[in-house]
Amino acid sequence: MHKIETKEINLHYGNFHALKGINLVAKENTVTALIGPSGCGKSTYLRLFNRMNDLIDNVEISGQVLVDGEDIYGRKVQVDDLRKKVGMVFQKPNPFPKSIYENVAYGLRVNGINDKKFIEERVVSSLEQAALWEEVKDKLNKSAFELSGGQQQRLCIARALAVQPSVLLMDEPASALDPLSTSKIEELIHTLKKDYTIIIVTHNMQQAGRVSDYTAFFYMGTLVEFNETKIIFTNPKNIQTQNYITGRFG
Repeated sequence: MHKIETKEINLHYGNFHALKGINLVAKENTVTALIGPSGCGKSTYLRLFNRMNDLIDNVEISGQVLVDGEDIYGRKVQVDDLRKKVGMVFQKPNPFPKSIYENVAYGLRVNGINDKKFIEERVVSSLEQAALWEEVKDKLNKSAFELSGGQQQRLCIARALAVQPSVLLMDEPASALDPLSTSKIEELIHTLKKDYTIIIVTHNMQQAGRVSDYTAFFYMGTLVEFNETKIIFTNPKNIQTQNYITGRFG
């Protein structure tokens, strides 16, 4: 099933044409990696799916962005509801200045959930899903800032999972982390795809090769090539893709 699809997406920031006619499909319970040099449109494309680009002035978007077959830029779409369905994890860990427990509970409380038992269950299960529970179960009331960078990033993943989204967007989630924390995040992505459809932006070719089922190569706002990751990395059809993968440019 197509979980996510874009049809002829064009995006302008003022006069700048940032995305040019992008057609792409992400299947349910897969990981799609977006690769390409800096400034090529990867993060802009990722932000389409939870309408983060709405927050930027002078943005014009044409084409269709479909999540579960629904055009999320349609007039009837409530952006708050969409963001419950589509979670986001950013490049740098950004825990709130609250306890570990309250960081994970935050989204539930914002959505008007007050049932203490339900919140507790969601906090525990989200921390378990984010492979963090064993490390923090005895210090849930301590500040999130006491955690290491890698733990903070897994806490942010738990926070995104607490509201039970079906899509998880990750914008270079391991780029600020050490190798050990990075490998934990990569293992986590592999586990999470059983329950979520994941789109990840990464500059790290090896990481894209390790974690993704499909890879999309962006260059200067265009989607140059999209295919199964093993094909992109071993037998790309486009010379530009081959040059980028082998480090000849970018």
